[in-house]
Amino acid sequence: MPWLYLKGISTGDMQEALEALLGQDAKGLSAASISRLKARWEGERQVWSQRDLSSKRYVYLWIDGVYFNVRMDEAKQCILVIIGVTEEGVKEFVAIEDGYRESEQSWLMALRDLKQRGLEIGPELAVGDGALGFWKALPKVYGQTRSQRCWVHKTKNVLNYLPKSLQSKAKAALQQIWMAPSREQAHRAFDSFVTMYKAKYPKAAECLEKDRDALLAFYDFPAEHWVHIRTTNPVESAFATVRLRTAKTRGCVSRNTILALVFRLGLSAEKHWIKLRGFKRLGQIIRGVKFSDGAPVATDEQGVEDGLISRSAA
Repeated sequence: MPWLYLKGISTGDMQEALEALLGQDAKGLSAASISRLKARWEGERQVWSQRDLSSKRYVYLWIDGVYFNVRMDEAKQCILVIIGVTEEGVKEFVAIEDGYRESEQSWLMALRDLKQRGLEIGPELAVGDGALGFWKALPKVYGQTRSQRCWVHKTKNVLNYLPKSLQSKAKAALQQIWMAPSREQAHRAFDSFVTMYKAKYPKAAECLEKDRDALLAFYDFPAEHWVHIRTTNPVESAFATVRLRTAKTRGCVSRNTILALVFRLGLSAEKHWIKLRGFKRLGQIIRGVKFSDGAPVATDEQGVEDGLISRSAA
């Protein structure tokens, strides 16, 4: 029954679906059972949201505020989502919490809660949309964590300031930046874009320019990971199927109910995630190995070991 519900069968159609699967013996099963299941899921989420995190070490975090087409108590409510990757390359949900307009205060409470439950060491890099209150909250809890702005979100934001006739060409120019093999080449493509559009479309150029450092932070991390850390795709792809289900669930009128449903759907999706590409590099990051243009850099103290290559050799 929970599987049918999570996969899109509404409570009103549950009886018919069960009879089709199980025959006449299913008549005694009521759709009201789903209400009891949802109550159980709410309890499971509460336990999960209070679990001990002292044994966890996340190298990267992907964060986002996710909105659903479901009637909730307040239209401004959203779900704060954090996905992390462990040293072994395993991606998993870190937090699924109630939030208000992705505000700084909402994110601050979520991050402080993680730390109080044992996540003392912050991630090396956090990836997210630049509009989030998360970026103001992050240094107040994990001051050493670096920021990487999502290129998918940034591209959409920049193109919104340009006429449709120019958007295709501008998108290709933006791609030249984040696909550049080195930071130096990325800066040249960056400058070229700003020069091209600044005079006639200053807001588009300013939208890009203001986050230059955060947009190019990925160059200080392994090249194998760039495809993962340039965008918030882990969150977006995980919740694509969740949105399909919640779009059919008009009865989820409470925040607790939608949180419970998102929790169960999220953990179901989590089972099918594959490991991070080049996950063995994660251990090097934790040990303090520095990277330049995606390649590890040997220092005088480290020497050339664990497959490190010097800057000159790169």
